[in-house]
Amino acid sequence: MAEINTPPLAPSNAGFKARSKPPKETLVIGLILVVLACVPVVAQLSGEQFYIRLVMRMMIFALMAVSLNLVLGYGGLVSFGHAMFAGTAAYIVGILSDNEYQGVSLVLGWLEIPGSLNALITWPLAILLSALLALVVGLISLRTSGLYFIMTTLALAQMAYFVTVSLEDYGGIDGLQLMGDQTLGPLDLSDRPTLFYITLVALAFSIWLSRCLIHSRFGLVLRASKQNAERLEAIGVPVFTYRLIAFVISGAIAGLAGVLLATSQAFVSPADLSWVRSGELIVMVVLGGMGTLLGPLLGAFFFLTMEYLLGAITQHWAMIMGPLLIIVVLFARRGLISLFQPGSRSARSHP
Repeated sequence: MAEINTPPLAPSNAGFKARSKPPKETLVIGLILVVLACVPVVAQLSGEQFYIRLVMRMMIFALMAVSLNLVLGYGGLVSFGHAMFAGTAAYIVGILSDNEYQGVSLVLGWLEIPGSLNALITWPLAILLSALLALVVGLISLRTSGLYFIMTTLALAQMAYFVTVSLEDYGGIDGLQLMGDQTLGPLDLSDRPTLFYITLVALAFSIWLSRCLIHSRFGLVLRASKQNAERLEAIGVPVFTYRLIAFVISGAIAGLAGVLLATSQAFVSPADLSWVRSGELIVMVVLGGMGTLLGPLLGAFFFLTMEYLLGAITQHWAMIMGPLLIIVVLFARRGLISLFQPGSRSARSHP
């Protein structure tokens, strides 16, 4: 790691810090988390319980966007199969839930895992398998770059999608309904406010973890690889290893989002692994602002809010959303994060 402190990287490091920590970003994130914490209370007082579920879904997708931003925004790796990791974790939770109801076990080679509704068992297992899947995908795809990397992640994600479609015992293309209510120690996860606050803690933790990683030497190498990976390799920095570690961490965070998604909607579907879902996550990250901590939150909340509002008007809401996204890209070149960075558009035009 000593090579990272060499003079040639010093100017880039300064630029990275300026971009990764915009003014008031931490304060804005803190305010958003405080407002989110008030949602269950306000919803229960107003009798609008639906908004607990809606905002919780937004937080789960924000968690997925945060995981993708780690490799896309900071590492410059356009993963077009990121939903695969969240969907895999969701299916593990669903399969174990169904096995508990059916009284059978999940067999993984020589390993036999009985069904369970205990989140202390199902969640860590699902996240671990998502991380292992990310390791395998990373070992294959990170040996390529550019368009080849995009197509490799897309192809592998489609393979995972068709695997879930072929699971006839677990619903096949129709998806799988979770049987029974999961528990997390003394907590009943069927209680919406309880699951809401667990999701909020998971989102806050993922943001904190991303911040710690990005502002460490590990993050410096990851961001530097986005600018010039060949230069780093020339001075002896193992770029592939750093990217692979980031990819695995990103997959684990996406797996956390997946278990929350399965638990919150009590249903999993092959659509949770589809390339369409991965494309939506890319749109959220780009829309909010790549390479920032706040951007994925803004992008996910804006995207799902507009989907909800426009969906209430017409089933062809995507026809309205498309031009709206184009307008945002044209007038906020760095995404919605530009709203908190006066003058960022001009800075973008003159890098």
